[in-house]
Amino acid sequence: MNKEEAKRRIDQLTIDLEEHNYQYYVLSTPSISDFDFDTLLKELEQLESEHPECAHSNSPTKRVGGDITKKFPSVVHDYPMLSLSNSYSKEEITEFESRARKMTDADMEYVCELKYDGLAIAIKYVNGEFNRAVTRGDGTKGEDISANVRTIKAIPMRMRGTDIPDELEIRGEIFFPLDRFLALNKQREEDGEQLYANPRNTASGTLKNQNSLLVAERGLDSFLYGVYSPVKIADTHFDSVKKAGDWGFNVPKEENNTIKKCKSIDEIMDFINYWDEKRHDLNFEVDGVVIKVNDYIQQEDLGYTAKSPRWAIAYKFKAAEVSTELLDVTYQVGRTGAITPVAHLAPVHLAGTTVKRASLHNSDQIVKLDLRLGDHVFVEKGGEIIPKVTGVELSKRKPNAEVFVYAAQCPECNTELIRKEGEAQHYCLNDEGCPTQIVGRMQHFISRRAMDIQGIGSETIELLYNEGLLTDMSDLYHLTTNQLLPLERMAEKSVVNMLEGIEKSKAVPFERALFAIGIRYVGETVAKKLARHFHSIERLMAASKEDLIGVDEIGERIAISVLEFFQNENSLRIINRLTEAGVQFEIPEEQWAGQTNKLSGQSFVISGVFERYSRDELKAIIEKNGGKNTGSVSGKTNYLLAGEDMGPSKRAKAEKLEVQIISESDFEKMIA
Repeated sequence: MNKEEAKRRIDQLTIDLEEHNYQYYVLSTPSISDFDFDTLLKELEQLESEHPECAHSNSPTKRVGGDITKKFPSVVHDYPMLSLSNSYSKEEITEFESRARKMTDADMEYVCELKYDGLAIAIKYVNGEFNRAVTRGDGTKGEDISANVRTIKAIPMRMRGTDIPDELEIRGEIFFPLDRFLALNKQREEDGEQLYANPRNTASGTLKNQNSLLVAERGLDSFLYGVYSPVKIADTHFDSVKKAGDWGFNVPKEENNTIKKCKSIDEIMDFINYWDEKRHDLNFEVDGVVIKVNDYIQQEDLGYTAKSPRWAIAYKFKAAEVSTELLDVTYQVGRTGAITPVAHLAPVHLAGTTVKRASLHNSDQIVKLDLRLGDHVFVEKGGEIIPKVTGVELSKRKPNAEVFVYAAQCPECNTELIRKEGEAQHYCLNDEGCPTQIVGRMQHFISRRAMDIQGIGSETIELLYNEGLLTDMSDLYHLTTNQLLPLERMAEKSVVNMLEGIEKSKAVPFERALFAIGIRYVGETVAKKLARHFHSIERLMAASKEDLIGVDEIGERIAISVLEFFQNENSLRIINRLTEAGVQFEIPEEQWAGQTNKLSGQSFVISGVFERYSRDELKAIIEKNGGKNTGSVSGKTNYLLAGEDMGPSKRAKAEKLEVQIISESDFEKMIA
């Protein structure tokens, strides 16, 4: 395929894939199967790697993430992002409506929308193409998180339809769908990691993550509803939202009652009361209703206070809370030995579900609540997927109720619990003898993000441990058909699949094997950095504290944890057995041979098209020589590597910040 043919195919695939994304994520009417979509996406990725100069800046391949962002640049908003006045009182909503009507002395129409509990975002489009996405920040300026927002498939990379303005900004909320949030917490629970408290904070933290690959994996979603442009879009807010829907944005829709025009306070209250009851049926969090004057001219007449518009107000739902009896407190043990107290409650209906358990977080929270067994406690689910105990109904406390005493021993192995300085949680340090920790580490080892061993799950790990066939993760590689077939629920096909999955896991690369062995504080990103720096577990084991801290983004806490892990005889025994079994604990030399420190400490931004290298090749060369690749020019950038047709904004920013601009030939001299 020549360059012209490749460009035509890239253009067509880009259009087709964006259309499929729109059908699936905005209209919820998928037009092709996931397999067919992935096939087209892989074809586009291959063509773009062969012809990078033909790739679109907002290609669907950008949605899978992968960029590492060291710092999110600050951007001044084209239009200030003001906050709304909040009210928990329906009387105040009535006063707002009456005041607005009197101030304009005209017939008034309002628009009611859901108040999404997410992260506010402002997305700019230029000539119909995605240009940037900026957080609210302080309302005047926010952070540019464009690379992360590109991964959200409900947000179009190019606008659809006609009458598209040259420049447009659309605002709304990015949120964490509840089903995906629950799945994430379930995975963290299986991995022995602390659970995330609520979808909103997790969505916010995800969008500030430096690795857009992780953002893509999380599967965030959005609703967009505020339209701003130098040219007139419509006469009313409602019509602007409808127009945005025609342009391909995921907007509130009248047909599902997520947006409604209202002519009276009674209609406004009907909308509020409807969603106060029905909000728990949604797959996303809402914490209230927003009421806006619909007509733009009337909005201008009403104007603004110093902090908020006079033509809009938010009614906040009261957090869903009930009172029930505290029956017991038990303690969960994670794979790292972290202890989490859990309240067991008399069953009570709360926000659409029956609640029997609630989080108590840690001993400090129990002391703060002054908790006693038999207390009637308040349980809340406002903004929290996992119910939490928020207070005690003291009027119902029994006179002889004893002060609650936090556990002193591990509930699984009776080892004395330790609380380290600076830590909120207590820990069981019996990592070699505590059954729950042992099983938890093996469950983490086989998990999808670690060794991804097919044919074996968490329940199977428990069964094999209880049968005495597994004492640690290295035993997996010594299991036999004769051992497995006699076990309950073990058919011949299941055994074959399990052993094949274990055998295939030997090909998992070093960075994931390092993550799988479960060193405390060594998550996926840290494992990758350590693996790429030291190349083998032998070199990592021989590293000093200073060597470890010298690795990019490795701090003292992680360094000490790694040292302690490799000083443990049992850890060394397991690693030796895993190595003997064929688990990959090194990066093949051909992948890092020739690595130098010529560019150590130097940060590069690549822009444009080059004669002798693709962008990916240049990035690989920079990393192989100890340099860093970043996506945008900042004060910490050392060089802008410039090719033909480089972005003018990058050049202008580099010149303003006095960042050195170098050519392809200049770069070759640096690494010669």
